[in-house]
Amino acid sequence: MQNYLLTTLDSGTRVVTEPLPAVRSVAIGLWIGAGSRDEDDAHAGVSHFLEHLLFKGTASYSALEVAEVFDTFGGELNAATARDYTVVYARVLDEHLETALDVMTDMVFAPTLDDLDSEREVVLEEIAMVEDSPQELIFDLVTKAVFGRHALGRPVLGSADVISTVSRRSLAAFHRRRYRPDNVVVATAGSVDHDRLVELIERMGAKAGSPPARKPSARTPFVAPPKPSLVFQAKATEQYHVCLAAPGIARSDRRRFTASILDSVLGGSASSRLFQEIREKRGLAYAVYTYSSQYADTGQIGVYVGTREENLDECLEIVADQVGDIAGHGPRADELERAKENLKGRIMLSMEATSNRMSRLGKSLITDSELLDLDRILAEIEAVDQSAVAQLAEVILRPEGLSVAAIGPVGEPVLEALAPVCPALVERAAA
Repeated sequence: MQNYLLTTLDSGTRVVTEPLPAVRSVAIGLWIGAGSRDEDDAHAGVSHFLEHLLFKGTASYSALEVAEVFDTFGGELNAATARDYTVVYARVLDEHLETALDVMTDMVFAPTLDDLDSEREVVLEEIAMVEDSPQELIFDLVTKAVFGRHALGRPVLGSADVISTVSRRSLAAFHRRRYRPDNVVVATAGSVDHDRLVELIERMGAKAGSPPARKPSARTPFVAPPKPSLVFQAKATEQYHVCLAAPGIARSDRRRFTASILDSVLGGSASSRLFQEIREKRGLAYAVYTYSSQYADTGQIGVYVGTREENLDECLEIVADQVGDIAGHGPRADELERAKENLKGRIMLSMEATSNRMSRLGKSLITDSELLDLDRILAEIEAVDQSAVAQLAEVILRPEGLSVAAIGPVGEPVLEALAPVCPALVERAAA
């Protein structure tokens, strides 16, 4: 049974709440359908830069006043940019909901976009920080390898060249196109009255002004993945950082539950195969794990390992063997059961936090994904069987479908280690 309430206002804004009478706090999120995939190459990073500027003052609050309001409440205020969306989120006591919402709607709909040059430097520092962190940079590189020239393949932080030169006019134009009421979801969870919240949002709706007559151009869908590719970046590192990845499962794809089980069995937990075989039994790496990202119309699944040159061959051989074994036979019965219980436990524990409940609502609506109740989610997890995991591993982790990104001193050891794992990819890279 669903325990949330949903109202669509005349402006097009969707308001969704999950009342939790037993708590005193309320988590609020303003989710905007504007992410890095909505940019072109000439504006790469505008979504993230704009997110920063939302905190630099509004029509009614200075940047200092925004900070002081939430500090006075003892509350939390933050924001994040992803490929599919931007979100401004907070958690406060229920008695401060109206003031918090007033500040947040001002931030989203009426930012002054002040202090452009000083915040430009902050974002450039953030980009530089990633460049200096190979264990973070590797994920930008492998995303480029997987998605190619599609907008999903660009870093969310964007390009330093673009950030250095983008004008206030361009930022304001992007804001007008994307930060419109019919492209916003207001999600809350906790001590909140739905009807009262709807009333507040309607009253504050004037801040959004009149939306542009024309709707923004539709997103470029991810229809057919490009050929797998290999991206290598030379850096004077002690370790080689390697990711093997492929397009994954969308948020609306029912197989997402199977993908989560596959992730857990292969490398997503301390008892997973890769963690046990590579780190615990052989001591070949400190960090080795799998990861899974889901977007509105596709996703990404991959394996990361950071290790010294002399261990590269053995690490990648183990990865290939374990993926092949799961694709051929599926997980063992005990692995499958442990992965199911792990996933169900993490979901249920996360639901004890109002912020996680709010995020589940907001993220589902802003990406137009099915919003399932917890009982249905648990049932879907329980329904996953060994053959489903094996079939999914065979489809999305087949060697000929893998892209690879690597960072290290020189590229030859990576090619040598990859040759038996992804021979066609190595041949194309060497050609």
